[in-house]
Amino acid sequence: MQEIIRNFSIYFIPIMLGVIIHEVAHGWTAEKLGDPTARLMGRISLNPIVHVSLFGTIILPAFLLLMKSPILFGWAKPVPVDFNRLKYGRKGMAMVAISGPLSNFLIASVSAIIYHFLIMMGKTNLVNSLPFMNKILLPLLLMSAASVSINIILMVLNLIPIPPLDGGRIVVGILPEKQARLFAEIERYGMLILVLLLFSNMLGKIINPVLSFFINFFMG
Repeated sequence: MQEIIRNFSIYFIPIMLGVIIHEVAHGWTAEKLGDPTARLMGRISLNPIVHVSLFGTIILPAFLLLMKSPILFGWAKPVPVDFNRLKYGRKGMAMVAISGPLSNFLIASVSAIIYHFLIMMGKTNLVNSLPFMNKILLPLLLMSAASVSINIILMVLNLIPIPPLDGGRIVVGILPEKQARLFAEIERYGMLILVLLLFSNMLGKIINPVLSFFINFFMG
């Protein structure tokens, strides 16, 4: 039980920030491209109450933690976007879609900078002279490392080219119209495909090599 509580306390904030900022990025980009729907509905906000999905933000991550899953992820309530109001048509949709994974990459980058800064602080005389600093630095160090992993997972997962994931929206946005319409038909089966990939461990085989590369890149 102590291990579960410890893991929850380390991963909860990084997951919340990762999924919320991901959705805010979609809404912000949509507004810049001509659709203010997310702004009008109060969704371009860091207030977790307006974004939390009971299943995607709380139940699923908690379940994966309990099961000691090697892949930890979740999602927030999707930000509403009226694609018909976007500039550049389907290309605008692709720009809105890619903004979410890009936000996760930026969070991972900032988290890695914080991680290395904390490592350097841990080697200073300040920490040695103030032992209680270790009790502060260690949780922050673990949270920043968790944030790197979680946001890279969110980035890679969302770039898988299956609608309604962002990768699927990007593909629909850049394909010729006829092929895009055919590809968009996959969306009705998208979540089923994703669940099958998760429980067949194919998702891990897709994510783990990329995750290992970025972990070494950011934190090696």
